[in-house]
Amino acid sequence: MSTDHPRLIAHFDLDSFFVSVEVINDPSLKGKPVVVGGRERGVVAACSYEARKFGIHSAMPMKTAMRLCPQAIVVGGSRGEYSKYSRWVTEIIAAKAPLFEKASIDEFYLDLSGMDRFFNPFQWTVDLRQEIIDTTKLPISFGLAANKMVAKIATDEAKPNGYLHILPGREKEFLGPLRVNKIPGVGEHLYQALKELGIEYIGDILKWQPEILENRFGKYGAELWNKANGIHKGTVEPYHEAKSVSTENTFDENISDRNRLMDELVRMTEKIAHELRQENKTAGCIAVKIRYPDFETTSKQTTIPYTFYDDELIPKAKELFDKLHRKGEPIRLLGVRLSELTDEAVQTNLFSNVEKKSELYKAIDDLKNRYGKGAITKAAGKKNSQGQ
Repeated sequence: MSTDHPRLIAHFDLDSFFVSVEVINDPSLKGKPVVVGGRERGVVAACSYEARKFGIHSAMPMKTAMRLCPQAIVVGGSRGEYSKYSRWVTEIIAAKAPLFEKASIDEFYLDLSGMDRFFNPFQWTVDLRQEIIDTTKLPISFGLAANKMVAKIATDEAKPNGYLHILPGREKEFLGPLRVNKIPGVGEHLYQALKELGIEYIGDILKWQPEILENRFGKYGAELWNKANGIHKGTVEPYHEAKSVSTENTFDENISDRNRLMDELVRMTEKIAHELRQENKTAGCIAVKIRYPDFETTSKQTTIPYTFYDDELIPKAKELFDKLHRKGEPIRLLGVRLSELTDEAVQTNLFSNVEKKSELYKAIDDLKNRYGKGAITKAAGKKNSQGQ
């Protein structure tokens, strides 16, 4: 892209997304301190603005949240519903945006660079936001700026349910008065270290030479200086190129035995689910492919709540296989594909019912990585394959 034409990036973020979906499904929750997550051992996956006033925030242990606000209403979380609404918003954006990236289940970057030749990009973004609100009833905020980082910070400042346009050249003016931990990547540890140097606001960073910051904080010091100046080179990664992971096997001999086919289906699904977990991505769609000896090839897919767990994917793969397979006919090739990949592993894992499961899968994956992928096949995979 030529440097003489300024970039223009919009960052959309669905406000308190999980809570907003719960409120749509149960309007009696509106205006109340709502916490989404599991009870007892769980952590807070999301909380309403009313709950935040008590100091509750996401990833906080549920016990702590309930101590801060005993009257909070705890909702278990409906992952399938979140996936459905996330897809709905994605479809609205995909129909309008020339180039967009789905950064997570509730967050999108749109690259509108050069579009000012055809329309007013700010008005276009305002209209798109309104369309999302009118269609889905979800609150959504956006920031519009010359790069991803400033757009994201602008969105955070625009919340709840607002928008902010940072004009090119006004980045330092906008960023200066904000606390330094507003910069993505500045966690609690670094924030405290910066405060010890008297750097509390983003504008304070500019009083330092980049070399001194680099000596103190390594490569990230120079990066901090750039960020404080509103400089960020990150590009919008096109969503329509969302990768899929797949595996298929052409058999040496045609197979008719259902048990053998089920074993193979389980093995393949475990293999690609393992790949997903290694990349910390989740899939929203699964497909099964069958090729018969006469080379006729058929496939069937279904959308699923975003996941990367074998025990959630395997039953779906079997279901698709049974709908697809012409009973008793031998099969020449079998394939499984996971698509609609997105980086939402972290969010999906906040629910308490997957906490233990995450630990179990991590242990399994560690073994696979150490001893090879064939090292461990879960007993469930074997048991379920017996004609279930």
